[in-house]
Amino acid sequence: MKVAIIGGGISALATAFYLKKERPQWEVTVFEKEAQLGGKMKTVNQNGFLFEEGSNGFLSSKPDTLALVSESGCEALLMPSNDNARIRFIFKDALHRLPESPMAFLATPLLSWREKLRVAMEFFTPAQKEETDETLQSFGYRRVGKGMTDTFLDAMVAGIFASTPEKISVKAAFPAVVRLEKEYGGLFRGMLAKKKKEAGPGGILMSFAGGVSRFIEKLAEASGARIELEADIREIASEGSLWRIKSGDETLLFDKVVLATPAYESARYLRTIDPEAAALLDQIEYSPVSVVGLGYEHLSHDLLGFGLLTTTSAQQEILGVLWDSSIFTDRAPKGKKSVRVMIGGQRNAELALQEDAALIAMAKRGIMATMGVADEPTEIYVKRYEQGIPNYPVGHLAAMDKLFARIGTHHALYLNSNAYRGVGLNDCVANSKQCARSIVKQSEKAH
Repeated sequence: MKVAIIGGGISALATAFYLKKERPQWEVTVFEKEAQLGGKMKTVNQNGFLFEEGSNGFLSSKPDTLALVSESGCEALLMPSNDNARIRFIFKDALHRLPESPMAFLATPLLSWREKLRVAMEFFTPAQKEETDETLQSFGYRRVGKGMTDTFLDAMVAGIFASTPEKISVKAAFPAVVRLEKEYGGLFRGMLAKKKKEAGPGGILMSFAGGVSRFIEKLAEASGARIELEADIREIASEGSLWRIKSGDETLLFDKVVLATPAYESARYLRTIDPEAAALLDQIEYSPVSVVGLGYEHLSHDLLGFGLLTTTSAQQEILGVLWDSSIFTDRAPKGKKSVRVMIGGQRNAELALQEDAALIAMAKRGIMATMGVADEPTEIYVKRYEQGIPNYPVGHLAAMDKLFARIGTHHALYLNSNAYRGVGLNDCVANSKQCARSIVKQSEKAH
């Protein structure tokens, strides 16, 4: 059995790993167009400063990535975040610490007393009876009120999806929150019930010593798959019961094909195979995001915390700042500090696409406005994504059901990336395991 996986990010490599684990005798080939594996999970070492181009880790509260790390023999690389990572800030009119307890919530100036009372009323707000897909804004206004939504939920969705509450589906982006209302009648009721059941911590942020690229490299080795870097996939076409792939000047035949590429790349490959599926893929919107990494010899700020997120009402050019060297100790050389500034998203899409000099200037203005930092960095790294993080609007899940039904009509063709059902690392790993299982299961049925 020969399987081709197009793409070299975490979804591709995790799928390859689980396929080879289930069926070691199969030939699995991963085709990556870049010279380096990882997709948006890449670490850049610039004079000892480690800047992540995308995600810097995952939460240990879900078992999926931890299990993959263990199964692939990468446990020695695991690096838990510093305790500082639990301290988070929101910039609204000024920088405020995110409340971590009921007493801190009562004391926070982020909300008025009327807005806090509205949040408390959530306990008595009846659950929505009908099954509807609604925006996070609609859900938030209904359950916890406008103040909480426009401050806390607005900042949160900027941090995870680089989106805004009115542009994202709560059902697609935060299914666990919807389940709390459905199963327990409300968010507070649900959280209390779950706390009694689980009686455990909510998980901590984990990363890898030397950055996420170290894990990507080790996972690729552990997968046992054949890796083709700088692959030029020109065409994918059905040929009888097989799939024909044109890679550069070579024509190769495979039994099964997994498209573990961003939706817009997958659409390009599928245009002649299935125009309807390609059209559905083309509809998946990505938020443009730019990351500006700044390294400092001397920084006047103590960086005691995870970082900060801004609210839309703050009218800042930046979405937030990650205090990297405070979160993971190896992100800056000893005695030095580093941060990463996020710009763009659905809030300010046009800002993410500026030239490097403009992005650097925005990042410096942003940390001056939010943190009062005027120190000059000694290291600067810029990464621009015209199509950064998939945005899940209202109707996304229905569109994905339709898309996967179309893909299911083609023998041995599979889709797997963060564009469909979850953008986080844990989601990607869980979906990859499921994808590998589906491939194995369908091959068993065929025989």
